[in-house]
Parts: sequence; C-alpha cells; structure tokens
Amino acid sequence: MKKIIPLLLLLFLYACKKDKNSTDKKDEIPEKIIKQDTVNNSVSEHKALLKSEKPSDLVPNGYEIQYDAEGDLNQDGLSDMALVIRKKEDTLASRKMMILLKNTDTTYSLDKISDTVLPDEYNEAGYKIHDPEDISIEKGELSINLYDIGPYGNQFSRFKYLNGDLILIYIETYNMGAGSHSALYYEPMKGKLILETINTMQEEMPSESKTFHLRKERYLFEKTSPDDVIQKAYGSVNEK
Repeated sequence: MKKIIPLLLLLFLYACKKDKNSTDKKDEIPEKIIKQDTVNNSVSEHKALLKSEKPSDLVPNGYEIQYDAEGDLNQDGLSDMALVIRKKEDTLASRKMMILLKNTDTTYSLDKISDTVLPDEYNEAGYKIHDPEDISIEKGELSINLYDIGPYGNQFSRFKYLNGDLILIYIETYNMGAGSHSALYYEPMKGKLILETINTMQEEMPSESKTFHLRKERYLFEKTSPDDVIQKAYGSVNEK
C-alpha cells in the first residue's frame, strides 16, 4: 500500500503538467501564423491581435513597404496609415495595400487589406506601367494616383470610410490617343458618369461631353479593381 500511494502521486503530477502544457500551446498563436493570415486577407479573425506601435511590424513576412501615406482616414481625430507593400524577392509580383487605423493607445491596427486595388506595376515586357505613382490621405479620403503619358493614361481613384467600410467614391481617367484625348469622371455610388472627348485633329480642338446615369454601385476597397470598374462602366455606357 505504501508503494502504491507515491506511484499515484507521480501519475497525478504528470497529468497536471501535461494539461498545463496543452493549454499553453493552445493559447499561443505564433507570429508566423498571424502574418500568413494577414497575407490571405483573414483580417477580421485576428484583428485584435494585429496591432503594433510600428506600422512595419504589421507587414507580412517577405514583404517590404513601397509607398506609405499618413492622415486621418476614418475621421476619429487620429492619424492613420496606408501602405503599399511588395515582395522583397519578386518586385514584379502583384502588390498589396494595407490600411492601418490608429488607436488611442498610439498603436496601429490592421483594418483592411487588398490584393486588387492596385494594378500590376510592370507589363509583360518588364516596363513600368504607371510612372510616377503616389498615394495620399486628405480630408478623410484615400487617393491612389497613377500617371502615364503613354497608352495606359492617368488613373485617379478615391476611397472613403462609410459605416465602417472603405468604399470607392470616385474614379477619373485621362488618355491621349491618335487624333483625340478622352477623359472619364465616375462616381459609382451616385451612378453618375461623364465622358469627355477632345478632337485634336481639328485646329480648334472641339470637345464633347456626355453624362450617363448608371446603376448605383458600392465597391469595397478589399475587393475592388479600379481597372475592372472602369471596364464595367464603359460596358454599361455602350449598352445604352
């Protein structure tokens, strides 16, 4: 009987230690997993964990910051940040854009991430499509400005927070072609689209402007490709 009691005590202590180790491991969420979830847009699941005093700490492993912009985006009186990130080992790969909101404790939280809001940086021949490029935050709006005097033209898009969602509110394009210049001004949420054409073949260079009223659209930052939005808008105009 005396030999059995110490044996039972040892088994009890071992069981307690095993349960504690299991609990500790369950509660731990490795940084690598959090980073990977960030890359895959699983923002909401770990939003409470994705915060840091340094914006660079929220950038996924293997990525670097290409552009950044600072300003009060959600209009809470705190200065937020937008980051354009790209892979360190493959700068020709598609880029991502992250929205970091400032907290009252001076940390930043990852709120939105998009794989689609930026076009490819280079074409198939390896040439830069838009140059220069810039992003900015002013008066509660995120602006993405892409310039090109060649076939791709200029593209300017603006996003704004509305009821917690970051929504596309405006797109403008300008293209110079053989014999004419064309511009597009589009407000998706209002369904208002204006097309302007300038005839450069005539000395007076007359311009023509047409206004179209399309179906109102609500495009989320996380899922929006401005290129696709523009193509869809032109398709709707051609159907009229």
